[in-house]
Amino acid sequence: MHDLPAGRFAVWATAWLSGRTAYDTALDALSDDRAHRVTGLPGSDGAVPLGWALTALRGLGERRLRVVLPVPGDVRGLPRAPGLAALATGAGQAAVGEHVALVPEELGPEVTAWTAFDLDGLPPAPPPVEGSLRQVSGALDLAVGDAARTLVALDLARWNPEVPALLAGLGAAQAPGLPPDTDPLALSVLARARRLARVLDLATADAPGAAVTHAQAAARDDALRPLAAAVREATVAAYNAVPR
Repeated sequence: MHDLPAGRFAVWATAWLSGRTAYDTALDALSDDRAHRVTGLPGSDGAVPLGWALTALRGLGERRLRVVLPVPGDVRGLPRAPGLAALATGAGQAAVGEHVALVPEELGPEVTAWTAFDLDGLPPAPPPVEGSLRQVSGALDLAVGDAARTLVALDLARWNPEVPALLAGLGAAQAPGLPPDTDPLALSVLARARRLARVLDLATADAPGAAVTHAQAAARDDALRPLAAAVREATVAAYNAVPR
Protein backbone atom coordinates (compact mmCIF):
# COMPACT_ATOMS: atom_id res chain seq x y z
CA MET A 1 0.00 0.00 0.00
CA HIS A 2 2.97 2.34 0.43
CA ASP A 3 3.60 2.77 -3.28
CA LEU A 4 1.10 1.31 -5.71
CA PRO A 5 2.27 1.53 -9.32
CA ALA A 6 -1.22 0.55 -10.47
CA GLY A 7 -2.71 3.39 -8.44
CA ARG A 8 -0.31 5.94 -9.88
CA PHE A 9 -0.92 4.60 -13.38
CA ALA A 10 -4.69 4.78 -12.98
CA VAL A 11 -4.72 8.32 -11.62
CA TRP A 12 -2.19 9.82 -14.05
CA ALA A 13 -3.49 7.98 -17.12
CA THR A 14 -6.99 9.16 -16.27
CA ALA A 15 -5.75 12.72 -15.81
CA TRP A 16 -4.13 12.63 -19.27
CA LEU A 17 -7.05 10.91 -21.00
CA SER A 18 -9.46 13.46 -19.56
CA GLY A 19 -7.29 16.39 -20.66
CA ARG A 20 -6.41 17.47 -17.13
CA THR A 21 -2.65 17.12 -17.56
CA ALA A 22 -0.08 17.07 -20.34
CA TYR A 23 1.30 13.83 -21.76
CA ASP A 24 4.89 14.63 -20.73
CA THR A 25 3.78 15.48 -17.19
CA ALA A 26 1.90 12.21 -16.84
CA LEU A 27 4.77 10.17 -18.27
CA ASP A 28 7.33 11.81 -15.97
CA ALA A 29 5.12 11.10 -12.95
CA LEU A 30 4.66 7.48 -13.97
CA SER A 31 8.27 6.75 -14.88
CA ASP A 32 9.58 7.59 -11.40
CA ASP A 33 13.21 7.01 -12.46
CA ARG A 34 12.48 3.36 -13.28
CA ALA A 35 12.46 1.45 -16.54
CA HIS A 36 8.96 0.31 -17.46
CA ARG A 37 8.05 -2.29 -20.08
CA VAL A 38 4.53 -3.39 -21.04
CA THR A 39 3.73 -6.74 -22.64
CA GLY A 40 0.42 -8.02 -23.96
CA LEU A 41 -0.92 -4.64 -25.03
CA PRO A 42 -3.51 -5.02 -27.82
CA GLY A 43 -1.99 -4.11 -31.18
CA SER A 44 1.61 -4.52 -30.06
CA ASP A 45 4.14 -7.32 -30.33
CA GLY A 46 6.49 -7.98 -27.44
CA ALA A 47 7.37 -5.40 -24.80
CA VAL A 48 6.78 -1.70 -25.41
CA PRO A 49 7.86 1.36 -23.40
CA LEU A 50 5.43 2.87 -20.90
CA GLY A 51 5.05 6.02 -23.00
CA TRP A 52 3.97 3.95 -25.99
CA ALA A 53 1.41 2.17 -23.81
CA LEU A 54 0.08 5.45 -22.45
CA THR A 55 -0.45 6.76 -25.97
CA ALA A 56 -2.08 3.48 -27.01
CA LEU A 57 -4.74 3.85 -24.33
CA ARG A 58 -6.32 6.74 -26.20
CA GLY A 59 -6.25 4.77 -29.44
CA LEU A 60 -8.01 1.90 -27.67
CA GLY A 61 -10.78 4.26 -26.61
CA GLU A 62 -9.97 4.35 -22.91
CA ARG A 63 -11.40 7.27 -20.96
CA ARG A 64 -10.67 6.30 -17.38
CA LEU A 65 -8.78 3.66 -15.43
CA ARG A 66 -9.52 2.56 -11.90
CA VAL A 67 -7.26 0.88 -9.39
CA VAL A 68 -8.44 -2.47 -8.03
CA LEU A 69 -6.77 -4.04 -4.99
CA PRO A 70 -7.75 -7.71 -5.04
CA VAL A 71 -7.11 -10.07 -2.17
CA PRO A 72 -7.72 -13.82 -1.95
CA GLY A 73 -11.46 -14.32 -1.86
CA ASP A 74 -12.30 -10.82 -3.09
CA VAL A 75 -11.52 -9.96 -6.70
CA ARG A 76 -14.44 -7.62 -7.24
CA GLY A 77 -13.76 -5.12 -10.00
CA LEU A 78 -11.59 -7.48 -12.05
CA PRO A 79 -12.93 -8.58 -15.46
CA ARG A 80 -12.80 -12.30 -16.16
CA ALA A 81 -9.85 -12.21 -18.52
CA PRO A 82 -7.90 -15.48 -18.39
CA GLY A 83 -5.04 -15.21 -15.92
CA LEU A 84 -5.91 -11.70 -14.74
CA ALA A 85 -7.32 -12.56 -11.32
CA ALA A 86 -4.40 -14.78 -10.35
CA LEU A 87 -1.75 -12.30 -11.45
CA ALA A 88 -3.50 -9.27 -9.97
CA THR A 89 -4.16 -11.02 -6.67
CA GLY A 90 -0.52 -12.03 -6.45
CA ALA A 91 0.52 -8.43 -7.11
CA GLY A 92 -2.27 -7.07 -4.91
CA GLN A 93 -3.16 -4.46 -7.52
CA ALA A 94 -4.30 -3.74 -11.07
CA ALA A 95 -5.25 -0.72 -13.17
CA VAL A 96 -8.49 -1.53 -14.99
CA GLY A 97 -10.13 0.27 -17.89
CA GLU A 98 -12.90 -0.65 -20.30
CA HIS A 99 -10.58 -2.13 -22.92
CA VAL A 100 -7.43 -3.13 -21.08
CA ALA A 101 -6.20 -4.03 -17.60
CA LEU A 102 -2.58 -3.74 -16.50
CA VAL A 103 -0.79 -5.49 -13.65
CA PRO A 104 2.67 -4.35 -12.47
CA GLU A 105 5.53 -6.43 -11.19
CA GLU A 106 8.68 -4.88 -9.78
CA LEU A 107 11.77 -6.62 -11.10
CA GLY A 108 14.38 -5.31 -8.69
CA PRO A 109 14.90 -1.67 -7.74
CA GLU A 110 15.04 -0.23 -11.26
CA VAL A 111 12.57 -2.11 -13.48
CA THR A 112 8.79 -2.48 -13.48
CA ALA A 113 7.23 -5.00 -15.84
CA TRP A 114 3.57 -4.58 -16.76
CA THR A 115 1.32 -7.30 -18.13
CA ALA A 116 -1.65 -6.05 -20.15
CA PHE A 117 -4.89 -7.97 -20.62
CA ASP A 118 -7.19 -7.34 -23.56
CA LEU A 119 -10.74 -6.88 -22.24
CA ASP A 120 -12.56 -6.39 -25.53
CA GLY A 121 -15.27 -9.00 -26.01
CA LEU A 122 -15.46 -9.74 -22.30
CA PRO A 123 -18.43 -8.82 -20.14
CA PRO A 124 -17.48 -5.75 -18.13
CA ALA A 125 -16.97 -6.30 -14.43
CA PRO A 126 -19.02 -3.94 -12.29
CA PRO A 127 -16.61 -1.83 -10.25
CA PRO A 128 -16.64 -2.47 -6.50
CA VAL A 129 -19.05 -0.32 -4.58
CA GLU A 130 -16.97 2.56 -3.28
CA GLY A 131 -17.95 4.84 -0.47
CA SER A 132 -17.54 8.58 -0.77
CA LEU A 133 -14.29 10.10 0.35
CA ARG A 134 -15.98 11.42 3.47
CA GLN A 135 -17.40 7.99 4.26
CA VAL A 136 -14.09 6.18 3.87
CA SER A 137 -12.30 8.93 5.78
CA GLY A 138 -14.68 8.51 8.70
CA ALA A 139 -14.44 4.73 8.55
CA LEU A 140 -10.66 5.00 8.56
CA ASP A 141 -10.72 7.19 11.66
CA LEU A 142 -13.05 4.79 13.47
CA ALA A 143 -10.90 1.79 12.56
CA VAL A 144 -7.77 3.59 13.77
CA GLY A 145 -9.40 4.41 17.11
CA ASP A 146 -10.62 0.87 17.69
CA ALA A 147 -7.30 -0.68 16.69
CA ALA A 148 -5.25 1.79 18.72
CA ARG A 149 -7.15 1.05 21.92
CA THR A 150 -6.67 -2.68 21.47
CA LEU A 151 -3.02 -2.33 20.56
CA VAL A 152 -2.37 -0.22 23.64
CA ALA A 153 -3.99 -2.90 25.76
CA LEU A 154 -1.73 -5.46 24.10
CA ASP A 155 1.32 -3.27 24.84
CA LEU A 156 2.30 -3.16 21.17
CA ALA A 157 4.53 -0.15 21.81
CA ARG A 158 6.91 -2.48 23.60
CA TRP A 159 7.03 -4.72 20.53
CA ASN A 160 7.33 -1.91 17.97
CA PRO A 161 8.02 1.55 19.45
CA GLU A 162 7.59 3.18 16.01
CA VAL A 163 3.86 2.40 15.91
CA PRO A 164 2.67 5.06 18.41
CA ALA A 165 4.67 7.75 16.59
CA LEU A 166 3.12 6.77 13.26
CA LEU A 167 -0.37 6.88 14.74
CA ALA A 168 0.28 10.23 16.39
CA GLY A 169 1.49 11.76 13.12
CA LEU A 170 -1.50 10.84 10.97
CA GLY A 171 -2.72 14.42 10.72
CA ALA A 172 0.58 15.60 9.22
CA ALA A 173 0.92 12.79 6.69
CA GLN A 174 1.26 13.82 3.04
CA ALA A 175 0.67 11.97 -0.22
CA PRO A 176 2.88 13.52 -2.90
CA GLY A 177 3.08 12.51 -6.51
CA LEU A 178 -0.55 12.95 -7.57
CA PRO A 179 -1.98 15.42 -10.11
CA PRO A 180 -2.18 18.99 -8.79
CA ASP A 181 -5.97 19.12 -9.13
CA THR A 182 -6.50 16.08 -6.89
CA ASP A 183 -9.21 16.59 -4.28
CA PRO A 184 -7.51 17.66 -1.02
CA LEU A 185 -9.60 15.14 0.89
CA ALA A 186 -8.37 12.38 -1.43
CA LEU A 187 -4.79 13.45 -0.70
CA SER A 188 -5.48 13.36 3.05
CA VAL A 189 -7.17 9.96 2.88
CA LEU A 190 -4.38 8.46 0.80
CA ALA A 191 -1.67 9.90 3.04
CA ARG A 192 -3.28 8.43 6.15
CA ALA A 193 -3.84 5.09 4.43
CA ARG A 194 -0.16 4.92 3.42
CA ARG A 195 0.99 5.65 6.95
CA LEU A 196 -1.44 3.12 8.40
CA ALA A 197 -0.17 0.52 5.94
CA ARG A 198 3.22 1.03 7.56
CA VAL A 199 1.60 0.60 10.97
CA LEU A 200 0.10 -2.68 9.82
CA ASP A 201 3.49 -3.88 8.57
CA LEU A 202 5.13 -3.12 11.90
CA ALA A 203 2.29 -4.36 14.04
CA THR A 204 2.17 -7.75 12.35
CA ALA A 205 5.94 -8.27 12.50
CA ASP A 206 6.99 -9.66 15.86
CA ALA A 207 10.00 -7.75 17.11
CA PRO A 208 13.12 -9.82 17.82
CA GLY A 209 13.04 -11.12 21.35
CA ALA A 210 9.44 -10.03 21.97
CA ALA A 211 7.45 -12.43 24.10
CA VAL A 212 4.41 -12.65 21.86
CA THR A 213 2.13 -15.48 22.83
CA HIS A 214 -0.23 -17.19 20.42
CA ALA A 215 -3.18 -15.59 22.21
CA GLN A 216 -1.60 -12.13 21.97
CA ALA A 217 -0.85 -12.59 18.28
CA ALA A 218 -4.42 -13.74 17.63
CA ALA A 219 -5.84 -10.76 19.50
CA ARG A 220 -3.54 -8.43 17.60
CA ASP A 221 -4.59 -9.89 14.26
CA ASP A 222 -8.27 -9.61 15.16
CA ALA A 223 -7.76 -5.97 16.11
CA LEU A 224 -5.92 -5.16 12.89
CA ARG A 225 -8.26 -6.93 10.46
CA PRO A 226 -10.87 -4.11 10.36
CA LEU A 227 -8.08 -1.54 10.04
CA ALA A 228 -6.55 -3.43 7.10
CA ALA A 229 -9.94 -3.50 5.37
CA ALA A 230 -10.45 0.21 6.00
CA VAL A 231 -6.98 1.03 4.63
CA ARG A 232 -7.69 -0.96 1.48
CA GLU A 233 -11.07 0.69 0.90
CA ALA A 234 -9.69 4.16 1.60
CA THR A 235 -6.77 3.64 -0.79
CA VAL A 236 -9.09 2.56 -3.61
CA ALA A 237 -11.47 5.47 -3.05
CA ALA A 238 -8.64 8.02 -2.92
CA TYR A 239 -6.96 6.84 -6.12
CA ASN A 240 -10.27 6.54 -7.96
CA ALA A 241 -11.61 9.97 -7.00
CA VAL A 242 -11.85 12.11 -10.13
CA PRO A 243 -11.99 15.91 -9.72
CA ARG A 244 -15.27 17.48 -10.80
